[in-house]
Amino acid sequence: MLRPTWKKLFRFNPAFGLALILLFGIPRFIIILQANVSGNYNLVPVIFVGMMITPVILLTGEGRKSIGIKRATGIFPLLFSFATGIMLCVMIFLVAKLLFDNSISNWFVYISRSYNVPANGLTDQDRMIFFLIYAAIGMTFSPVGEEVFYRGIVHESFAGKYGDNKASLIDSLAFALTHLAHFGIVYVSGAWSFLFFPALLWVIFMFIASRLFFFCRRWTGAITGAILSHAGFNAAMMYFIFYHILK
Repeated sequence: MLRPTWKKLFRFNPAFGLALILLFGIPRFIIILQANVSGNYNLVPVIFVGMMITPVILLTGEGRKSIGIKRATGIFPLLFSFATGIMLCVMIFLVAKLLFDNSISNWFVYISRSYNVPANGLTDQDRMIFFLIYAAIGMTFSPVGEEVFYRGIVHESFAGKYGDNKASLIDSLAFALTHLAHFGIVYVSGAWSFLFFPALLWVIFMFIASRLFFFCRRWTGAITGAILSHAGFNAAMMYFIFYHILK
């Protein structure tokens, strides 16, 4: 799977997968935490682009096919994958609304505060423009980068030894924990705090989302299924943020 140059240095195994998780996960965690303070997310897309190109740099053509970079089985499974991402986000939004209303313990409320957007007073036209911009970004960089990375190269590095299901549990856990930087460890009123119960729920939901993305990859026979499910989730999240939270 690895290109001949890299074969001399690495083995495609769980240790390699763990190294990749740490290599991208730690800088991404720090960058997101800093962005939550500064509001500057310019470096975040760099991480996602790095995730996108990692298989191109490290893997052969056959290796890229083995991690799911290939043609999907059909259009219906892809559309269904997109819809499942939306449905999961709807459920997560409703739980957050029921338990935490519009408080900072609501993960979508906290995430919305990190955006460089007025919290209120948006006109309908402004709202639509902001939604389209953020939705376009949210449906491209992170779904492609994270799915190629977590459901692709990281997953397969563990699957050879542990099988698909256990490998999915591992990549899902890594995916969920790194999202603590987005919510859970929060910066409010000039101070850091850890919202234990909301953070626990958030990590559980991100783990469930990750598992869904894995199943969508398996249903469609390609990483495209995971990407579309992730994109649907992010599109729905942007809708809730701009049409139900920032109003």
